[in-house]
Amino acid sequence: MRGTVDGFTYGLVTPVVAYLMACLGGALGLRCTTRSILVAQSWRPGWLALGSAAIGSGIWTMHFVAMMGFTVKEAPIHYDKALTFASLGVAIVMVGVGIFIVGYRGARGAALFTGGTITGLGVASMHYLGMAGMRLNGKLEYNTLTVAASVVIAMAAATAALWAAGQVRGFTWSVGASLVMGLAVSGMHYTGMAALSVHLHDTGVPIGGDSPAELLWPMLVGPLAFLVLAGVVVMFDPMMVMGKPAVAPVENKPGVPAHPAVHHQARRPPLRPVRLAGRRGSRTPQNR
Repeated sequence: MRGTVDGFTYGLVTPVVAYLMACLGGALGLRCTTRSILVAQSWRPGWLALGSAAIGSGIWTMHFVAMMGFTVKEAPIHYDKALTFASLGVAIVMVGVGIFIVGYRGARGAALFTGGTITGLGVASMHYLGMAGMRLNGKLEYNTLTVAASVVIAMAAATAALWAAGQVRGFTWSVGASLVMGLAVSGMHYTGMAALSVHLHDTGVPIGGDSPAELLWPMLVGPLAFLVLAGVVVMFDPMMVMGKPAVAPVENKPGVPAHPAVHHQARRPPLRPVRLAGRRGSRTPQNR
């Protein structure tokens, strides 16, 4: 017996909220990636790690919120807690590998392709591992071509987002990149859900696991609270958060030719009258 699948039980509420969660995590993570390029070498791993955790938490939160609107009318759905939170770890680790590659190798060429591919695969792995944690009186089956399309969408959009984060420094571009990253997660999620079909079992054996409501509070208190804290950190300038030593090395490298020139120009005008006066004073006795 084939189950009746509904991915929009609450209408557009869950898709919109899920997309906003993905954009929030993407904005914070990509902004951290951009900041890692601007700060000193010693602070770069910290910013990249914070960005990886932000993006991983954002896409995991997006998946969970979207799954709140997913129902099978003939069977209740429960979730295995271990697999559900394991998908969070997979997302953070795989996204982190991709971000660290781009953060250290640059957002171009083979490094960009490799980082975007791994990040996209991290998004897809999180999704399907989270789906494997579903428990219901039935069997989940996927259309192979649609699943492949969802993975390609995730990799392409993740690569575009990492490119935007690595090529530009402005806040506006970071926001645009986060919107692309949100599309990567949301597009991949709903494309993957379109590939799903549920075949119910005839047995009435009760299904174990936790209900979505029981997993809602840990999800909100954990990853969402982390996103809020990461947002507070990213809102401030790195010099204010990390201290002046984080910015000083960067100022010494590219800023040396520019800043001293400005200071010398400011000091030269008051020095010229003094030199001229000295020269005139020395010439006057000689003429007399």
